[in-house]
This record gives sequence, structure tokens and C-alpha cells, in this order.
Amino acid sequence: MPRYLSLVRIDETTAPAEGPSEALMQRMGELIEEITKAGVMLDTAGLTPTADGTRVHWEGGKISVTDGPFTESKEVVGGYAIMQCKDKAEALEWTKRFLKVHEEFWTVTCEVREIAEG
Repeated sequence: MPRYLSLVRIDETTAPAEGPSEALMQRMGELIEEITKAGVMLDTAGLTPTADGTRVHWEGGKISVTDGPFTESKEVVGGYAIMQCKDKAEALEWTKRFLKVHEEFWTVTCEVREIAEG
């Protein structure tokens, strides 16, 4: 069965400074439990803010290292999920359900891509 990576992109400029609410975390936890029991979820996690990150860039034969925050980025990867689904349609259904647990003031985009095997 194919595996899919869902990159969870958030807008750090509009996300609550205190992070997700307790209610959101509860709804997310319940959905993750359901996805895991269905045998779909292989791994998932949120990521620390870009202020805690570092970018390593390769260009023109040289490496550059930049510490966060990355102010030029409006939308950043805030988390990920790796799911094993029968097809992309199933991966998209679970992803839509994940997005719907968020309150309306969140701006969240998930990029779903199949993981290349071999």
C-alpha cells in the first residue's frame, strides 16, 4: 500500500502566539487516535516555530546557514503526517478531516504527496 506525506503548512503571522487551544488539541488527538486505529497513521508531529529553526542552503557550490525566524516566509511547515492509505483519495479524505478540526481563524494548508518507493 502506498505511503503519503502530508506537510502541514501554517501562516505563523496569523497563528495564535500561545499555540493551539486545548479544545483543538483534544479534537486533533481524537482524530489521530482514530487514524492510528484504522492502521493509516504511521507517524505525525508538530514542529517548533521557525524562530527555533535553521536553514542550510546549497547554491553555486557554497553552503550558507541562516538562523530563524524566516521573516520572508509567510507560510511555513508546522508539522507533518505520514499515512499508509489504499490510494490518494483516502489520504486526501483523512487530510480534510484533519483540517476541519481547526478553528476558523487558523490558516492551514496541507500538501499531500505520495512517498516514492525504491
